[in-house]
Amino acid sequence: MNDCLFFGRNDEPKFIKNESDTITKPIQFKFENEKENENENEKQIKQISLDELNQNPQKIQIEENIQKVTVGYANEAILTKEGNVFAKGRNINPKNPNEFINISSLIEDTNDRIIQDIVSGYKSIYLLTSNQNAYGIGSNKYGQLGFDYKTLEETEKPILMMKNVSKIFSGNSSRHVFLLNSNQELFGCGDNKYGQLGLGESRKKEETIQKLTKIQSIPKGKIIDTKSGSCHSIMFIEKEDENPKRKLYSTGDYQLNGLGKNKDTYEFTEIESSLFENDNILEFSVDDEHTLILVSNSKLIVFGNNEYGELGTGDTNEQSIPIQIELPKLRFNKEISNYHISCGVYQSFLYYSPSFSNLEEDLIKLFRRKEFCNISFKTENGEII
Repeated sequence: MNDCLFFGRNDEPKFIKNESDTITKPIQFKFENEKENENENEKQIKQISLDELNQNPQKIQIEENIQKVTVGYANEAILTKEGNVFAKGRNINPKNPNEFINISSLIEDTNDRIIQDIVSGYKSIYLLTSNQNAYGIGSNKYGQLGFDYKTLEETEKPILMMKNVSKIFSGNSSRHVFLLNSNQELFGCGDNKYGQLGLGESRKKEETIQKLTKIQSIPKGKIIDTKSGSCHSIMFIEKEDENPKRKLYSTGDYQLNGLGKNKDTYEFTEIESSLFENDNILEFSVDDEHTLILVSNSKLIVFGNNEYGELGTGDTNEQSIPIQIELPKLRFNKEISNYHISCGVYQSFLYYSPSFSNLEEDLIKLFRRKEFCNISFKTENGEII
């Protein structure tokens, strides 16, 4: 039995029928099948167009299992378990922006076409290959592909950004990106107008960073994740000898997006709150203007913009520092370890299920509704992808 909590903007289209357009407190609902008596595997991609030979897209029938789906600003991408990436968007396929094409097949190095991860950003998509190479495709207007935007404003083919990459971090509305190498060194490029790259006070006037640059303000510990809005970034660090072991750090503009602090920062500094003192953070989600944090005792902590009730506080007042919100009685227990929290632009979701496969199917249904929100999957071994 799967459950989902929703709060925030509830129109265009409505997530929950017979409710107001603005839902300021979490409401439970269940997903409904898109079609009655639909028995086909929800994980199958049914009709996807390919344009590998630069000809008119030909619709083909494929049956590849979805590993991950991402929705960015003006793009959508699907990673299959076979290592192919199908994407669509004006900056990806300007002739047919609503047609999916296999962008992994466009990588010039044929030995680098098996993809293990994808990340969507502002009009751009990033690919991490099985050879640990990072590629970018789409817009480079802010230098987010790591090249001079005056000579390369956008590209319709993936271009190599960096080798020896272990993870790629960005956000669906982010005009900047981070690449982590195998030595836990973090590099970033793109929009830096608000200090969202964390390069420090001395570089805050550099509004665009068009070359991958090493980020020096990295707290000690293992970088688990880094997520970004358009004007800020939040980093998730795991420490070996501290309690709690997992901590969050942020950089950027607090007034526009909410850093969990009451002032701007230009390097990654800890988000301090009594709400985190005794509890490890399980997962967090960031969109353009608000943040959700799920901690080990099933508390949901929020901060940021709240114009449409997307913080679930019962009102529409902005919160610059972390606060805990009241949740309906949930069936959290040892058996229910499959959960996911997700920020849309004006909405928030919390899903939980006793079954990974059930949870994955629900997330795919949400993606198929073409809603603008971050989507990823929690795998059976506990990894967020």
